[in-house]
Amino acid sequence: MALIGSEDKLKKRDMAPDFKLKGTDGNFYNLNDIKGKKATLIVFICNHCPYVIPKLPELNRIAKDFKSKGVVIIGINSNDSENYPEDSFSKMQAFVNEGKVKFYYLLDKTQNIARTYGALCTPDPFLFDEGLKLVFHSRIDDTHKQEEANRHEMYEAIAQLLEKGSIKIKENPSMGCSIKWKESTD
Repeated sequence: MALIGSEDKLKKRDMAPDFKLKGTDGNFYNLNDIKGKKATLIVFICNHCPYVIPKLPELNRIAKDFKSKGVVIIGINSNDSENYPEDSFSKMQAFVNEGKVKFYYLLDKTQNIARTYGALCTPDPFLFDEGLKLVFHSRIDDTHKQEEANRHEMYEAIAQLLEKGSIKIKENPSMGCSIKWKESTD
């Protein structure tokens, strides 16, 4: 698996692009309907990426610890499931049913949302404030794969945003597998 970094298509204070995507429960969700009252973390993930799997416990911890404080996590899978069947909708549902993902997990079947956000890798997290303005586009922690994290940067960033209204942590690009893009039929 090639390790690639995220890019900054969305700039600080840009509004989160809206979407209507299918969740693992079969319902369709608009961003404005499920956003957090204080913050929303949108993270592009998938089922099979060796860089995502070790981050799921941390994402679940963030979801649990900050839910009562008005923070919502939304996972979006944009991978091509025809060529990567382990990222199929039914496998996404299994991930949720098995407790591996304990937050919204939505399917970006057309890959348009990943392109709109400028997401390139998995995981690729975007933190938005209560007005859905981008405040932090950075990695989840300071490790890759199975290494033990020294610093849980996203957790700290959310805590700073909630406590102080700003984030002082340096942004570092997220690193992971590339999103598995569908082959163009043009």
